[in-house]
Amino acid sequence: RQSAMSIMNIFYPAGASGVNNLIADEYFKDAKTPEDMRDGFTEMLGDLFMVLPVIKVAGYHRDAGAPVYMYEFQHRPEMHKETRPSFVKSDHADDIGFIFGSCFWNGHIKITGTVTEEEEKLCKTMMAYWANFARTGSPNGEELILWPLYDQKEEYMELGLKQVVAQSLKKDKVHFMTVLLPQKL
Repeated sequence: RQSAMSIMNIFYPAGASGVNNLIADEYFKDAKTPEDMRDGFTEMLGDLFMVLPVIKVAGYHRDAGAPVYMYEFQHRPEMHKETRPSFVKSDHADDIGFIFGSCFWNGHIKITGTVTEEEEKLCKTMMAYWANFARTGSPNGEELILWPLYDQKEEYMELGLKQVVAQSLKKDKVHFMTVLLPQKL
């Protein structure tokens, strides 16, 4: 916990409000082992620097009337099996290779590592969603799971070997950061 607090204080300098302690309490409240602490810490960093800002900006665009399609990439690429610790699931920018068809690169640029048949299917699916969006402004098309607009229902697509429509990404953490934390300050 002390190491996590030291890192948090770099980005969010500790002040009289004690906000860092409140955030740490939220993310480490169930931690009983060093692995639990690690997992809470990585979730906290991901939420603070990526997930929560994306949710906030998606809401701004939605509220301004822009069509928004939100997703969370949830697949750990097979090619990273030997180069990443097992606790690292999908990582920042892992989706990019799938969007741009890297599963099929075999010319001057090649992927190192294994690509499974399921990943090739995911790659084709993601390329189709992005190509449809570029052509029409909607990712939806034939033989694809319907990707709903991110509206007041806050539906988004979980992109992995299976595509699943879900609702209210990180709902509890968003509520903590936007409602409970300000009340405690």
